[in-house]
Amino acid sequence: MKKYGVLLCFLLMLAGCGGQAVHPDSSGKAEESGNAARTELHVAAAASLTDVMKELAAEYEKEHPDIKLVFNFGSSGALQQAIENGGGADLFYSAAQKQMNALQDSGNLVEGTRKDLLENDVVLIVPKEGGKDIKSFEDLTREDVRHIALGEPKGVPVGQYTEEILTKLGILDQVKAKAVYGSDVRQVLSWTETGDADCGVVYATDAAVSDKVNVAAKAPKDSHKPVIYPAAVIKDTKHLEEAKDFLAFTASDKAKAIFETYGFTCK
Repeated sequence: MKKYGVLLCFLLMLAGCGGQAVHPDSSGKAEESGNAARTELHVAAAASLTDVMKELAAEYEKEHPDIKLVFNFGSSGALQQAIENGGGADLFYSAAQKQMNALQDSGNLVEGTRKDLLENDVVLIVPKEGGKDIKSFEDLTREDVRHIALGEPKGVPVGQYTEEILTKLGILDQVKAKAVYGSDVRQVLSWTETGDADCGVVYATDAAVSDKVNVAAKAPKDSHKPVIYPAAVIKDTKHLEEAKDFLAFTASDKAKAIFETYGFTCK
């Protein structure tokens, strides 16, 4: 009986300790809880790349579960300024050469990583429902066309291309008097979709992702500089090899096929 009493006391003492048991795995080692930390790549990308980049990210993360892609979409000019001010991007995808040239000149790019990836077209769009009968850029000078949505030309590449087109056609001053300026191409698209603007000028790929607008006219190619999308790794990246790998993926045949489904022409 004394033996049973001692054993009972010993068991009661163990129960009162309050410690947590560690459950070993089949190899005898304790299991680690939670997932391994993922490397975040911060990608600054032109607003016109929003939809396609999200699809590319999903594909890339399937193949690279250790990578998480975080996007900052906006006008190329605003993204350029953010990078110059230490915005923390690992990669930059611009909708024009101008902003990438500025970053290269200021020493913000990793040498040898810059690539020309894509080409796009500039189009004039109108609301699908209730829009005015606008069929050409020249129609923008008509008296009944009062609100024209354009990208802000200082920082929004589509706005810069638009000014080139309107200058070539000799109607820039007439159109500027009616212009409402968006902070990026997607704002121009939105204003046209809702009818807040009679029409707008966007990229062909932006028009293609919307079921609320029609393309009224395509800008002649000789009326503006080619719409080229360059990409590069940013010098301040802390994940150089990972950034280079994602950049290479976006230039791969698999990525090109996805870009083309959104209407981009691959270089």
